[in-house]
Amino acid sequence: MSPVVRIPTVLRPAMGGQNEVNVPGTTIGEILKELTTQYPAATGQLLSEDGTLHRFLNVYVNDDDVRYLGGLDAPVAETDEVTLLPAVAGGAN
Repeated sequence: MSPVVRIPTVLRPAMGGQNEVNVPGTTIGEILKELTTQYPAATGQLLSEDGTLHRFLNVYVNDDDVRYLGGLDAPVAETDEVTLLPAVAGGAN
């Protein structure tokens, strides 16, 4: 069994239309590396050029923001749910 990664609508085209995938890994970094290996078109939306978490992508493990759990080193168990949530900006002036 591998953690479930929930894919938001905006990322689905880059990930073969999947709305969720099981991805092996024990940290967020391992899971994102595996996702970018399986779905290279999503790399720029998940990671920055320097390999860090993209600043406009929020990642949650069981509803907890990974930025407060260790970022890419945040632990992930086999039964966890990882949610990818791109930040949305905009509005009227």
